[in-house]
Formats: sequence, C-alpha cells, structure tokens
Amino acid sequence: MARARVGSGLAVAVLLLPLAGYGLARTGAVPVGTPTVLALLCGIIGPVLLTELSEERAPFRHSSSHLTARTLTGERSVDLNGIATVRLLTTFSYGGPHRTLLVCDAHGVRLGITTKRSRGKLRRAIEKADANAARGFPRPRVSRAARAYLGLAPGRGLVVHTVLAFLLLTTSATLYVVVAVRLGGQ
Repeated sequence: MARARVGSGLAVAVLLLPLAGYGLARTGAVPVGTPTVLALLCGIIGPVLLTELSEERAPFRHSSSHLTARTLTGERSVDLNGIATVRLLTTFSYGGPHRTLLVCDAHGVRLGITTKRSRGKLRRAIEKADANAARGFPRPRVSRAARAYLGLAPGRGLVVHTVLAFLLLTTSATLYVVVAVRLGGQ
C-alpha cells in the first residue's frame, strides 16, 4: 500500500514539475522556455504513469475469492467478496480506446483489471454481491459504464462514458498545455 502511495505521489509530482520550472525560470536559474518544455513532456508522462500504476501485469493468480496480480508498484490482491467500488477508466491511443476496470475492495486495495479472465471473475463476483444485497449485505458501487462493459447492464452507458472520457481528456490536456505555455512565456 505504501509503494502505491509513493507511485501516485511521483505521478502527481511529474504533473506539477512545470510549476517548479516556472518558479526557477522566474528566478533566472533556468531558461525562460523550460516550463513549456517540461509541460509538454510531463503532460504526456504523468497521465500515462497514473493509469499504469495499478494495472495488472502477468503473472497473476485467481482464486475463488481473490484476484492477485503484479503491478508497477508491486503485487496487489483484491478481495472479491469485499468489493467496494468498480469504475471504468478509458484512455485513448492509436489502436483505439483502452479500458481498465478499477476495482477497490473494502481494505482499500486497488487493482486495474484488463484481462478477459479477470473480467469474468469480477463479473461473477458482482453478480454474487448483487444477489446477496437482497439478503441485507452491502452492494458494491459499480458505475454504469463498468456494468455495461462487463455485460451486466444494457444501454448506452459505455458510449456515453467513452464520449465523456474523450472530451475530458482533450479539454484537460489543452488547458494544461495552455497554462504551461502562458506561464512559460512570462
């Protein structure tokens, strides 16, 4: 858990690095264009690093109650009997959208599910939790897009999610670069 926090802190620090460059440029310690260059590099590296931190990598193990996989920050094991939240994260590349199911259990362990086998285990665990909710057990919070991606809910949840994710990504990237260029030009 501590390595995950360090990894997330590192990714956030990468995203904030252009602001430090701006401060150094104002004092004359680095050239004036440094924040702009840092913003362009960090604007690419930071978001990629954030999404990759908790994503499952081989080797991974499945049991009846746990999904265990290696991540960039070490091995993580999610309790399928204690799922708290499931969200769908969509990123974009030349090959099209890349989807990761972010699963967080009751212990706060977070794992990004990408493989077909892991998605099947997660789907069965959510179906079981939904059935147990009728008997008074807590139901995990599963986003509409995650339910649609897992095939648990019909509808346009996945299409709406993809469009909103694309708009959020393009808008935030544009604003990030505009702010960095403005700060670098002063």
